[in-house]
Amino acid sequence: MIGTLHAVYLRPGARIPAVSRQHAIAVEGRGLDGDHQDGGKRQVTLLDRDAWAAACALLGRDLDAGVRRANLVLSGLELHNALGGTVTIGDVVIDVLGETRPCELMDDDGRLGLQNALRPERRGGVYGRIRCGGELRVGMACSFEPSSDRA
Repeated sequence: MIGTLHAVYLRPGARIPAVSRQHAIAVEGRGLDGDHQDGGKRQVTLLDRDAWAAACALLGRDLDAGVRRANLVLSGLELHNALGGTVTIGDVVIDVLGETRPCELMDDDGRLGLQNALRPERRGGVYGRIRCGGELRVGMACSFEPSSDRA
């Protein structure tokens, strides 16, 4: 599958609004340079642009994806099926490890119902670990490779 990187967001701290960027540096084993997430399993979060649009349609509102606080907004990869697989964007390789479950913060600031709208089909996105670092730029092509141990 081939897709596109549509947006990059950095989160300078917990509960601080995400900041849109045109590019970022992915650091192997750490996450995105300038993001408050540093190391661990959840180094980077990925959101499917179409899944976000579906959640917004349920709410009847067009919201900026930055309110989801995901780092990367992608299209064309069907992220709801990505667990255990690998997403590649340029030289950056991300091992997809789990679902980013929407929390009660999604309903803050007049967005009541967003948490529930993100629950079906992993609309809240997925998270992963950066296996190979490099530069990320909005507009880059991306691809998904399922796990080799899938039947």
